[in-house]
Amino acid sequence: MHLPCPLLLLLLASFHVDVLAVKLPFHVIHPNHDAQDAGLARRSGPVGAFTKRSLPADAPLKRSAPAHRLAHERRRAMEQYAPRQRSSPPHAKRTTANIPISNTGNAQYISNITLGGVTARVLLDTGSSDLWVSFPNDQPDAKDLGKSVSLSYAVGNAQGDIYAADAEFGNFSISQQVFLNVKDTSSFSSDIHAQGYDGLLGIGPNEGSSIMDELDPDDDDHSADTTLARIFAENSTENNYITFLLDRKNSPSTPFTGQLTIGELVPMFSNITDMPKIDVETVHKLLEEEQHWQALTDKDNGIIGPDGNVIKYDSIVPKAPDGQLVAVFDSGFTFSQVPREVSDAIYGRVKNAVYDSDSEYWTIPCGQELNITFNFGGYKYPVHPLDTVDDNFGIKNAAGERVCIGSFQPITTAFSLLGNYDMIMGMSFLRNVYTLMDFGNWVPTSSNDRGHPFMQLLSVTDPDSAHQDFVTKRLDGTDTTGDDKWALLPESQKQSSPVSDEEKKKQYQEMILSRWPYILVGCLAFVIIVVGLIIWRCCCRRRGTGKGRGFFGVGMSRGPPKEQATSVTSEYLKLREQNASQYSVNDPHASQYSVHKQNY
Repeated sequence: MHLPCPLLLLLLASFHVDVLAVKLPFHVIHPNHDAQDAGLARRSGPVGAFTKRSLPADAPLKRSAPAHRLAHERRRAMEQYAPRQRSSPPHAKRTTANIPISNTGNAQYISNITLGGVTARVLLDTGSSDLWVSFPNDQPDAKDLGKSVSLSYAVGNAQGDIYAADAEFGNFSISQQVFLNVKDTSSFSSDIHAQGYDGLLGIGPNEGSSIMDELDPDDDDHSADTTLARIFAENSTENNYITFLLDRKNSPSTPFTGQLTIGELVPMFSNITDMPKIDVETVHKLLEEEQHWQALTDKDNGIIGPDGNVIKYDSIVPKAPDGQLVAVFDSGFTFSQVPREVSDAIYGRVKNAVYDSDSEYWTIPCGQELNITFNFGGYKYPVHPLDTVDDNFGIKNAAGERVCIGSFQPITTAFSLLGNYDMIMGMSFLRNVYTLMDFGNWVPTSSNDRGHPFMQLLSVTDPDSAHQDFVTKRLDGTDTTGDDKWALLPESQKQSSPVSDEEKKKQYQEMILSRWPYILVGCLAFVIIVVGLIIWRCCCRRRGTGKGRGFFGVGMSRGPPKEQATSVTSEYLKLREQNASQYSVNDPHASQYSVHKQNY
């Protein structure tokens, strides 16, 4: 379908604010709730928000990058190739921390933070950057900074006043850490305190912080920096990195508990430093505020399906290399989100699999063992079958039989309209890796670690042990995985999940918006041509001598002198050549850069 240029421009204008406002969704499920009680019915929202999904995701809405951030970005560009310093100055105070993470039903990972003398339980979210807390009883000794912020989510929002208080996180002390004091959380979730937490700690980069944008938009004094940025700056750790392990409930072979470390490694997995460093900044993003912990899958074999074959899928990210997908690593997602074709390839060949169009996930028999693998940086990362087929939420089918959920859900309305990423690796994947995230020069005041931010991943899932876990937990200790009832259907009988009207609409919007630089250049060229023709017409009217007028005023007088007609025609040709020299359609990418800078 072709739309006129003016209509396309209006469409782009109408989407501009919503698209640039979207941040990567955060979602967490309370494991004791069923599909209706968990706040799982989602309302319609911008991209990043799930619609009518039974497994919720939240999408904090951020503003587009302001123009005053450009100086800071230029400063970072000068620093990005500076060598790393691996040791702290002799006078620097060095502190590390190993912070316990509690696991609630494989759905919530929670740690404690103390603000103004009051301890709060916070969800850990690598997909956002702000700290907000709702104190159920005692109030902290904190200073009201006189400003408010509302963080909007697909299933609600967290709104409150910005405060500052002395904070403690693990062994670290932070003087006057800013946070959002939320008095009423009913618009965020039904009762977060009953669910076991009091707020959320975002551990993403500074660029994603709405609080910092509100208090210190120029990022001058750094007093409004994120919690981790303040920790790295004030404690002069040798390197600006964190690591985390997410444990798995009811898994016999899981030899560790959940933990978050700052500036140190978990001893039993210290060989993570031998793994490849995955640069997270080279992946396509529109704005700095769209920066996430993200990486590219391996070329042409990024995902291995249950049948042992590569699942092929083309990236929707315009600048992604051929044969690779852009994956975001987000501890705020209970389940992972993958392209619909990938989800269908994982679950569509399972006997008795049913796709729930209302909830938008696959349900399958709980005894179905499915082994899949993701490849990053040349290494394999197998997923535990207890994670691929999730049994934590007590789902029942129409016959009242207990069924499990396919934890790699189709990414429908959650994908970025501008095609910034293909999939989100949530808890169902992150339980299978020990993850190191080095902030590098994302910490503006750091003097010790000025290199590129990067990630390192170490697999903690052994396929043989994982198989035994599955047999023990799902098949009562008797290995029947080789029985015919568990055999995958032939490829020709694979089911495909239906695409909803809402998703079709979003796909059409994505198609238009991902090509808007080309559309804009085409519209500008059209306008220039029309203006040129109008000018030509006006000039022709002045020069014409005949009474008749033709197309765009070209003289059609009856029988003018031949000499005069020749002279006029010559002038027309010269004017046409002159107009043509006054415009040219440059490379679309150059125009994209120009438009992109204007958005700032």
